[in-house]
Amino acid sequence: MAAQLNDTTSPPSQSMLHAVQRHRDVLQDYTRDFARTKSNVQKALDKANLLGDVRNDISSYKAAHSSVTDALLEERGRIDSSHRMIDETLDQAYETRAEFGRQRTSLTGINARMQGVLSTLPGINSLIGMIQSRRRRDSIIIGCLIGLCLVGLMSYMTR
Repeated sequence: MAAQLNDTTSPPSQSMLHAVQRHRDVLQDYTRDFARTKSNVQKALDKANLLGDVRNDISSYKAAHSSVTDALLEERGRIDSSHRMIDETLDQAYETRAEFGRQRTSLTGINARMQGVLSTLPGINSLIGMIQSRRRRDSIIIGCLIGLCLVGLMSYMTR
């Protein structure tokens, strides 16, 4: 393009001059953007290197200064945590024990009321006794019947 502009035999037209000027402007914009991007990348690399160095310094400091005291403090924290968990478990056990005591008191009161009702109505006590004796008798009869059936089945199978 420079050779076309400097050619004296055929001078460039206005449209060619305008196109060349436009290309120069675009080139300057790209050059400026390239320089800005290059500086940003360089700054980012410098920052990464600096941070890497700082991180390395911090880790080396921690490695050099980690002592038995830190380990003991960490162990102390774990022990305190275990104590808290055990205390919570004991609190739950005490609450469960208290709940069992409340239930025992409640059941004792219910039993005393039932005894009072049974002593007030003597016929109910004898009725309950008769029901229990019939149950016992029915259980014995059913047990004997099942036993006889099993003996009969065994004798049938052995023949």
